[in-house]
Amino acid sequence: MRIPFQRSLLVAVIASTTLLQACSDNSEDATKEAAAPAANAPAAADHSNHMNTDDSAEKPAANGITRSPAPEGAAAEIVSPANGATVSSPVKVVFGLEGMDVAPAGNEQENSGHHHLLIDLETLPDMSMPLPASDQLVHFGKGQTETELELEPGTHTLQLLLGDYRHVPHEPPVMSEKITITVE
Repeated sequence: MRIPFQRSLLVAVIASTTLLQACSDNSEDATKEAAAPAANAPAAADHSNHMNTDDSAEKPAANGITRSPAPEGAAAEIVSPANGATVSSPVKVVFGLEGMDVAPAGNEQENSGHHHLLIDLETLPDMSMPLPASDQLVHFGKGQTETELELEPGTHTLQLLLGDYRHVPHEPPVMSEKITITVE
């Protein structure tokens, strides 16, 4: 028997499965090894107030992925360090979340998600797909709410972006303001 399916949906499922596996196999110490690539990377435009007012959370995007809705008033924040702070490496970063629960990747739970830290990222990732993992986009799929980062001396930007159980950003996105820190 042949079961019809859309190729884009299959690709999304495979990508999500790969990301979930990667997050569940990483040790907690792996997050301490995340390093930013360039000490003086240009700051990205501030997209923290981006709010999409359409109803795309209720219908699949062109790729077949339906984004989880975020409750009104949900907000992510970087509790510390403060915007403009001068710090030394390793930098302890504490995450905050209001109006939603933190849940590990793979746990489908309404009004929940897990953190992703954007480090010196110039442009936001595709919000309709699972977030890719890299040195600049660090996953906290076990539900971690803080980390220590080894950052090179210089100016860096940090921003949080919540992802659902599949690593897909919510609709509207739940993200912190971008902060700038200086590492001595």
